[in-house]
Amino acid sequence: MMFSRELREAVANGEITVSIRLWSRPKVKVGGRYATAGVMIEIDSVELLPFCAVTPDDIRRAGERDRETLRQRAAHTGPITDETLVYRVEFHVV
Repeated sequence: MMFSRELREAVANGEITVSIRLWSRPKVKVGGRYATAGVMIEIDSVELLPFCAVTPDDIRRAGERDRETLRQRAAHTGPITDETLVYRVEFHVV
């Protein structure tokens, strides 16, 4: 998984453990290990849900200050409304 430059350090040190992705299909799998941000991460869960179901804890764990900032970051491949289905990916550094 790729992360924005400003998030990479927080991913590498384990501060960011959730990512919200606007994908047409999952691009990672549970148990898969992926090199990113100079470290290896392992995927703990992948869940498809409407953007309105993203919790305040998810927003914090994704390294964002609020829902709208997360919406803007995740919307790089298209607009995201509250009903838009997004992937919630939970991971940890190994």
